[in-house]
Amino acid sequence: MSSLAEPTQPPFEYEALDEHDTDTLGAMLADAAESGLVVGLIGPLGAGKTRLVRATATALGADPSSVSSPTFVLIQEYFGRLPVYHFDTYRLRDVRAFADLGAEEYFGGDGVCFVEWADRVASELPRDVLHIEVTVLAPTSRRFRITASGPVSQRVLSRLR
Repeated sequence: MSSLAEPTQPPFEYEALDEHDTDTLGAMLADAAESGLVVGLIGPLGAGKTRLVRATATALGADPSSVSSPTFVLIQEYFGRLPVYHFDTYRLRDVRAFADLGAEEYFGGDGVCFVEWADRVASELPRDVLHIEVTVLAPTSRRFRITASGPVSQRVLSRLR
């Protein structure tokens, strides 16, 4: 597996001035999402990766209070219109540890997979990934740069526009 496929359409950029705007992007992503979507999140600590997952899962019907960073449990599952599988690779010792979680079994399944710190496990991700790079612009504002590398992620990116 490799997530290094070249995107075939230009990136979609979204600027969030505050957490409400991040929640809006999460709702947009939920509306665009489909089963089998893998979302690779990249950005520094505190950039809003988990906030975006919470917003998307909530818009899909999950209980917002159940959505938290899976840093210590490594994977969380939330259930709504589509199930959301939320991985955090920050504390994993190496790429093999991610593979040992059985993440591949979730990819291409019935839900949406979010992988925080996706750049750390790029070799274990499928070729079809919606990449979201989060850049901190100011204390509350963020830029989300979204690219797609396969058929599912391309369809989702097209719907996001």
